[in-house]
Amino acid sequence: MRWFRPGVIAVGGLLFWLIAAGPLRPYRHALINRNPPQLILVLGGDVDREHIGVRLARDLSLPLIVSGGSNQEYAQWLLREAGIPLSQVQLDYRAKDTLGNFTSLVDELHLQGIQHVLLVTSEDHLPRSMAVGHVVAGSRGIRLTGIPVSCAENCQEEGWEKRIGDWLRAWAWVATGRDFKYWAQRHWSEGFSDESVGGGSFRPSSPALDPASY
Repeated sequence: MRWFRPGVIAVGGLLFWLIAAGPLRPYRHALINRNPPQLILVLGGDVDREHIGVRLARDLSLPLIVSGGSNQEYAQWLLREAGIPLSQVQLDYRAKDTLGNFTSLVDELHLQGIQHVLLVTSEDHLPRSMAVGHVVAGSRGIRLTGIPVSCAENCQEEGWEKRIGDWLRAWAWVATGRDFKYWAQRHWSEGFSDESVGGGSFRPSSPALDPASY
């Protein structure tokens, strides 16, 4: 019993260090960050997401990144129709899946001083993408606000196994800088399959969003 109090103090000190100055400090910063949104990130896989992202970028006058979206010709046509200059938009095709949507961009956003991002994706994909994004973006002190895009009857609920699997992959990437999915595919090919970037499929139009609420 005499070791109980020193043990509690030691554990408390360790937790304080982890949060105040250690590896959890960026997550604390992201959690308490109240800066207004500085950028819009659209996860590819559904053109409706791009329509909503373009609308928000126009209404909020924010830079827009589309990760793994539609082909360049269509995306540029959409931007011209909305009257958004190409200099305001980055079309990024490096990501191969949801984790890659974040890992391919997060260090660049950190170097640019981005601290708050609006994340646009379909409502059935949002829980998994936020679980992954909170880990990866949070490791750089970046706050995410999810913007769900309605998919109505076309929604396909994602299982907990997929969500937890990607969440664990995200923590592994933060710890090592590597995605172990492809290592696992080489060793246990059965049961692994690549998802489309950002998840989901092409779906019908979604209702307008009110940018004043973000």
